[in-house]
Amino acid sequence: VQLVESGGGSVQAGGSLRLSCATSEYTYSSYSMGWFRQAPGKEREGVSQILRDGSTSYTDSVKGRFTISKDNAKKTLNLQMDSLKPENTAVYYCAAHCDPATLVCAYWGQGTQVTVSS
Repeated sequence: VQLVESGGGSVQAGGSLRLSCATSEYTYSSYSMGWFRQAPGKEREGVSQILRDGSTSYTDSVKGRFTISKDNAKKTLNLQMDSLKPENTAVYYCAAHCDPATLVCAYWGQGTQVTVSS
């Protein structure tokens, strides 16, 4: 089981980044997949979740700016991040086989750094 994130980097406030997570057939079939982040000195938090039926949820601070999606052909989980703010700086992780209620996930990627400068 392997989850591999890509697309992180450095951007100025107001810019955009698109994260992708390459998955396997097994992890892509998860009932719930999601993106999480951990900023320096803070606990890891859920950013966005997507269920097998396509329904999505977002943490309040990113609503209207971030969009989660799945690419069925490529078996990737994506996170489009627009209007980025310095407080979005964190290591972003994708995860699979998550419990939607508890956000406890069975499989994790290694993380990709996102840095937003003011």
